[in-house]
Amino acid sequence: GGLSPQEARVQENPARLESLGAGAAADMEYEQFLKTKTVQRAMFQAENKTIVTQVHDTDIISKNEGADACIDGNQAAAHVAYALSDIAFIYPITPSSPMGEMVDEWAAQGLLNCYGQRLSVTEMQSEAGAAGALHGALKSGAFGTTFTASQGLLLMIPNMFKIAGELLPCVMHVAARSVATQSLCIFGDHSDVMACRTTGWVMLASESVEMAQCHALISHLVSMERRVPVQHFFDGFRTSHEVNKVKLLDYETMRSFINWDAVKAHHDSALNPRHPHMQGQSQGPDIFFQCVEAGNSAYEGLADAFEEKARLVAEKTGHSFALYGYDGHPEATRVIVVMGSGAITCSETVTHLVQNGDKVGVLKVRLFRPWDHRRFLAALPETAT
Repeated sequence: GGLSPQEARVQENPARLESLGAGAAADMEYEQFLKTKTVQRAMFQAENKTIVTQVHDTDIISKNEGADACIDGNQAAAHVAYALSDIAFIYPITPSSPMGEMVDEWAAQGLLNCYGQRLSVTEMQSEAGAAGALHGALKSGAFGTTFTASQGLLLMIPNMFKIAGELLPCVMHVAARSVATQSLCIFGDHSDVMACRTTGWVMLASESVEMAQCHALISHLVSMERRVPVQHFFDGFRTSHEVNKVKLLDYETMRSFINWDAVKAHHDSALNPRHPHMQGQSQGPDIFFQCVEAGNSAYEGLADAFEEKARLVAEKTGHSFALYGYDGHPEATRVIVVMGSGAITCSETVTHLVQNGDKVGVLKVRLFRPWDHRRFLAALPETAT
């Protein structure tokens, strides 16, 4: 018995809700929320302050021209992921949880992304389920994304091998964090992303909020065009929760970067009952390893592809980040090689030491997989010992 979901929705009209005492209170609360928000924004503008962008500020996000906003690394990545994805499967784990929460709230508010649609967001029962559902969505021709960290990322590894092996375009945003060993630690290191080195995913690191936004965009564009999955990661808390002032990339700008031929190619390769074909069969070792070798060609020249997209983004934003960036004395004898948020501190320290006459430098790694030894060595001073 009872009402079907469709009948229930039909009967959820204002008159019925009011008769149940469920309408007026909610409306008043929402009106008060909007008034408070309007007053706060007016006060900030009157005092010439930068507006701290809250998750619910979809009017800032959907502006045709990029707006200055104070956001953290999680929101920088989520902002781009929402704009350039069809579907997201999420499961919360610190410190990546806010990314899933944000895209879920934006979708609930009806925010339309670069494809003119709301992002489809589904919370699964675990990160393993999120990765499995993501794999299925990619096979159906959708552009998908997910957000995770630590043990949650480890649960995704089996499907990561499949996604990479099948050359499916996808971007995963990771707030890197220690994997729990003798105890749980929600801070820490890159032990989670380092466990994914052999999965076949491209690995791109960001060290600041501004870079997280730019690298997120570049990751989605390269993945879409080259049909390789990208793991875009940044340090948990140190970058994921650091609030910084950035100029938000607007949807019109991001839409102008989309390669629509690549979008069509992904849609055309999807599993479809109208033109059935076999994928994912069992292979003997002779055929299997030939396919593995054939797949390696997809990774050739990827560094060039990242630099090409980075140049396009730099033209619009003015921000340019080398895949292997060097700061310091041109004839440095001692060089720190670092990846992640620590690069910022190292750069400031090196600048101070060079001013005092020390021959030191710092080489900041952003593209970790595939490793480009030529670019790495070109950035490293020949005098380094």
